[in-house]
Amino acid sequence: MMRLALDAARAAADAGETPVGAVILDPATGEIIATAGNGPIGAHDPTAHAEIAAMRAAAAKLENYRLTDLTLVVTLEPCAMCAGAISHARIGRVVFGAEDPKGGAVVHGPRFFAQPTCHWRPEVTGGVLAEESAELLRGFFRARRKKSQA
Repeated sequence: MMRLALDAARAAADAGETPVGAVILDPATGEIIATAGNGPIGAHDPTAHAEIAAMRAAAAKLENYRLTDLTLVVTLEPCAMCAGAISHARIGRVVFGAEDPKGGAVVHGPRFFAQPTCHWRPEVTGGVLAEESAELLRGFFRARRKKSQA
């Protein structure tokens, strides 16, 4: 599933967005419920992170705002906004690729799911295809820096 999330991240990069991709699947059936890439720039929406877009699509498809027992696979450690949405959606499991020491909120920063005010804590697995996920981000930002210096 992380490969599908990486494909969504590459599509986001091709659209000029930060290359983060997300997939939501039902582990009981193996069905992919939703796939999304980052889209804040194109959508003119600061909340259009890959995780949020995937959760919105999954909730619409299932006609339920609760995504209990589903798995979210994302290429980058979720930020605080996304971690909050994951908790509210009752996602059962989060699998992420690269850690995000600057903006992550799962194993870095506020460690959202460990806070006493967090009312739903998914199972979390990090580091899946971490280097490939991180290199996609590094390459994207390296190319952007080169363009701005030219």
